[in-house]
Amino acid sequence: MEKGRILLAVTGFHPQRWRELLSAEREVVLEPDGAKDPSITYAVVWKQKPNLLSSLPNLRAIFSIGAGVDHIFADPGLPDVPIVKVVADNLTQYMTEYVVWRVLDHHRQGLLYRQQQPKKIWHEPQQRPAGDISVGIMGLGTLGRAAASVLLSLGFAVNGWSRSERPMEGVATYAGEAGLIPFLKATDILVVLLPLTPDTKGIINYGVLKELRKRNGLGGSVLINAGRGRLQKDADIIRALDDGTLKEASLDVFEVEPLPKTSPLWNHPKVFVTPHAAATSDPIHLVPGMLRQMDAFERGEKLDNLVDRKAGY
Repeated sequence: MEKGRILLAVTGFHPQRWRELLSAEREVVLEPDGAKDPSITYAVVWKQKPNLLSSLPNLRAIFSIGAGVDHIFADPGLPDVPIVKVVADNLTQYMTEYVVWRVLDHHRQGLLYRQQQPKKIWHEPQQRPAGDISVGIMGLGTLGRAAASVLLSLGFAVNGWSRSERPMEGVATYAGEAGLIPFLKATDILVVLLPLTPDTKGIINYGVLKELRKRNGLGGSVLINAGRGRLQKDADIIRALDDGTLKEASLDVFEVEPLPKTSPLWNHPKVFVTPHAAATSDPIHLVPGMLRQMDAFERGEKLDNLVDRKAGY
């Protein structure tokens, strides 16, 4: 089986470093030689142009640069070839760091101390132990399970919710539509790590947020979203913060990115904003795995970390 060429098709950032690393073993192009370029055998993509891949006759597989694959499914001309999602130790580590950082900041009342400092207030509020706080993780895939493990080691009670049953030792797990409300009612800090699919779009809305447990050791419920921006309704989060349904929120993703300068989330006193930086794809860690997969596939081996097209992730 000939190696062929890799089409590197990305939008929103400069592809040079990805191209350099991929080119160490294979020829890489940024544009095909026409819509039916027979030399393209793999595509490495992030928000590729619509229909760019639809007519490539020898395309064998598509590799996503980011953890999410909703950008690939947005292509109306997506060809019927395997899609490989990113699973890498450093990406999992970054996300775990972000989740634990934000959970600990909310738990240890970071917002209150930041408010007190410019006012020169020397006041120590009551601090509850981690075991009194229940962290609920929506999405028990690789990222969710890694974060859950570390939170368990810190003493937090951890709940998990997913579309189908995903048992995990030490975690109270819930599944499907029937398990969603019980999961929320047992959760103080909601961590969202779901993939974006037609079923999950807009799932973090006011109706869901109002089901979170409010009488707890934190003095209110907290939202952390490091999944996908369109999982949430920004306006519903603002409403929940303003009326006390939510105590605080840490948001790394938003319905529209970059977050518009006119968004009230920028200046909201109860919101911590980061610019979709929880787990950035680093080519030096991800490209070697992509190249190994391509080599293995050409030897007749199966691809790892394949996307389930029916489920959308």
